[in-house]
Amino acid sequence: MGTRTVALLLVLLLVGLHAQLWTGRGSIGQVREMRQQLTDQQAANARARLANERLAAEVQDLREGLDMVEERARTELGMVRQGEIYVQVTPGRR
Repeated sequence: MGTRTVALLLVLLLVGLHAQLWTGRGSIGQVREMRQQLTDQQAANARARLANERLAAEVQDLREGLDMVEERARTELGMVRQGEIYVQVTPGRR
């Protein structure tokens, strides 16, 4: 009788573990679903990263564009920033 009880307990334990594998926490279905969520999130991250890179490039272009405009305004129009002193040196007579 002892052997049958141990065998029955082992079979019940095996059935319980098998049921956990298919329906419980960490089950095959849940792992598959989480992998799909991970794939979806990675794709969303890649799209967001690409959008961020585009925005960073646009900001860089705007900054460089403003630097170029400022440089032309300084050289061609003699413009200065607030608080700066403009000094013009002209060639002297000999």
